[in-house]
Amino acid sequence: MNVEHEVKLLVEEIQRLGEKNGNGQTSVKFGVLFSDDRCANIFEALVGTLKAAKRRKVVSYEGELLLQGVSDNVDIILLQA
Repeated sequence: MNVEHEVKLLVEEIQRLGEKNGNGQTSVKFGVLFSDDRCANIFEALVGTLKAAKRRKVVSYEGELLLQGVSDNVDIILLQA
């Protein structure tokens, strides 16, 4: 799969699993995204896809590296759909 396609799929999954925050943006916790069965089947490297999406300014989150467990409560915020 190419990166652009994976980023597009990531946007769809964030919209499916996320909720609107106070700013009207869709947001989902990393732990929710990471532990979702559908996401696990779609993304070989979820963290890599998130980093690519962050570089393209499609999503925003604090920190550089997301780790299962440690980063479960980090908000992944969708900047553009």
